[in-house]
Amino acid sequence: MALIMKYIDSMHHYMDKYGDPRTKDWPLMSSPLPTLVLCLGYVYLVKVLGPRLMENRKPFQLKNTLIVYNFVQVVFSAWLFYEIGVSGWLTGHYNFRCQPVDYSNHPKTLRMVHACWWYYFSKFTEFFDTFFFVMRKKSSQVSTLHVIHHGCMPMSVWFGVKFTPGGHSTFFGLLNTFVHIVMYTYYLFTALGPQFQRYLWWKKYLTALQMVQFVLIMVHAFQLLFIDCNYPKAFVWWIGMHAVMFFFLFNEFYQTTYKAQKRKRDAAAAAKKREAELLLQQQQLQQNGHVANGSANGTLSNGTGNKAADYYVRGDLPAEMELTQRSATSTRATAQ
Repeated sequence: MALIMKYIDSMHHYMDKYGDPRTKDWPLMSSPLPTLVLCLGYVYLVKVLGPRLMENRKPFQLKNTLIVYNFVQVVFSAWLFYEIGVSGWLTGHYNFRCQPVDYSNHPKTLRMVHACWWYYFSKFTEFFDTFFFVMRKKSSQVSTLHVIHHGCMPMSVWFGVKFTPGGHSTFFGLLNTFVHIVMYTYYLFTALGPQFQRYLWWKKYLTALQMVQFVLIMVHAFQLLFIDCNYPKAFVWWIGMHAVMFFFLFNEFYQTTYKAQKRKRDAAAAAKKREAELLLQQQQLQQNGHVANGSANGTLSNGTGNKAADYYVRGDLPAEMELTQRSATSTRATAQ
């Protein structure tokens, strides 16, 4: 126990020494432990406690709640995108190749610092995505990818707000808030009902957009490994490796979900094609049977030809047996 307390004291000393003094007394910023507890509590709630509580309950519909929630998330994400943009990236004052952290108290700099904290706070509001899945008993949506993504983000962003609230790493927030505008718009249309389904053809492109986001973040972060820039290399690796991890997780999801759907569509199309071919064969056999029955020379008896054709179509007799039967019938008819 004494060892644990010593470690905690050392951690707080490190935080006080190297942390940004501007965010030191902000909510949840004094220590990483509250954020860590919230993240672990989220995982336990959505993977263990929530499913257990919902096991013998009917799923909640939550239609109106989802409409309001997704609309608020669209507006919140748009506001964050605007704040991060006008505080730096969309003003022309931020350099995409190297942007050190500004630790001054300039109004525009402080605006970016506040935007970083609100971006951190938004990672907790996104927990409700999963809470609603659990309440609606959409267990397939509570995937490993989904839980890892939402469970890691608050802790990951906490370090940025604590040590580097501004500068190069905020490019991640700019891209991510843009993607969330698109994503929550999709969820909003989904919640509005079936009449909006025809507008949701772009779902798989949303996943592709998320993967493009992570590629851009990787390139933007890792370029500092080859550029002399006054920006902590530890955060270059921290952000870059997060982007790598999420890229591969999302790519696996993309391959599993959309490639599997494509295989199902191809299999369904092949089955329809086979069904059409069998129907065509049946029609042709029936036509041949009618022609044989109506012929003047009586080569095929009235019942036998149709019966053989029916057997053939149903698969009751192999083709060679049907042909043998037809040959025998023809011989008897000729003899008569």
